[in-house]
Amino acid sequence: MAAGLVASFAMHAMAQAPQQNRVIIVSLEDRKLALVEDGQVKKIYTVAVGKPSTPSPVGTFKIERRVANPVYHHDGKTVTPGPSNPAGTRWMGLNVPGYGIHGTNVPKSIGKAASHGCIRMAKADLEEFYSLVAVGDTVELIGQRNKETAALFGDAPAPAAQQPTVLAQAAPSQEPAPAAPKADGPALVMVSAAGSR
Repeated sequence: MAAGLVASFAMHAMAQAPQQNRVIIVSLEDRKLALVEDGQVKKIYTVAVGKPSTPSPVGTFKIERRVANPVYHHDGKTVTPGPSNPAGTRWMGLNVPGYGIHGTNVPKSIGKAASHGCIRMAKADLEEFYSLVAVGDTVELIGQRNKETAALFGDAPAPAAQQPTVLAQAAPSQEPAPAAPKADGPALVMVSAAGSR
């Protein structure tokens, strides 16, 4: 009976515990991603962002899906999990179709404007980051430096060519999402996974 009361109190305490407020902020100009929990910066990662011909969308989104060892599908091409997979070992899809945070099979692209619009991460960073985030977390993709990104990431990067901006709006998850903004087609379409979770 005592064990039952302890378990009951523990479950009640867990239900009363405040939920962590987690926000992922990506500065497209800085090519950096910050993981912020309860107002505190937990980690900063260098990332690749969309190239000028296929820019990353700008706006506030949510992580809608997490997949370990994704199968990559794009332009009729399918790549199974493994070292040649363009999505790497993890996929965190946003609630704007075709866009997400994922790995890469081109590690030299990290820190550059080189993707089809998605946010790419180095393998070790990606796998650590994947373990720290959840479905429903907010993702802010910021196109131009502002006070917030300057405070997060420090001095401005060396001047670069002006990046085009794609504005996207995520649809509520209970309604069908609008078509993804297109430059040269959708960034990435993930429809299946091996060992997904």
